[in-house]
Amino acid sequence: QVQLVESGGGSVQAGGSLRLSCAVSGYWSENNCMGWVRQAPGKEREGVAVFFITGGRTNYTDSVKGRFSISRDRDQNTLYLQMDSLEPEDSGLYYCAAGSSGSWYHCIVRRNEADFSYRGQGTQVTVSS
Repeated sequence: QVQLVESGGGSVQAGGSLRLSCAVSGYWSENNCMGWVRQAPGKEREGVAVFFITGGRTNYTDSVKGRFSISRDRDQNTLYLQMDSLEPEDSGLYYCAAGSSGSWYHCIVRRNEADFSYRGQGTQVTVSS
């Protein structure tokens, strides 16, 4: 089992920044594809970013490229999402997620489909215009 606990959400004005954190615990070593998923009211779940632990590669959905950055602190067992130049369209409930992937390509598929084996409770991000 894997436990994921998010923090760092809040309310900011457009153009502002937030950094989300995800504390990871439990038996998670097989879950080498970790990421962030968001969901806004009335919209489908969207995979925002992934970090492929095997190799340290990252991938982002087009709408956040150049503004968001995903990273991992191995010693602290923590996953981060740095969000800059936030827009109202970025508002939503952000979930930390994890799953196993046999390849970098499959990790990207997980992000595209927002399909992970484990997910946290989420942290709310609200961006006002």
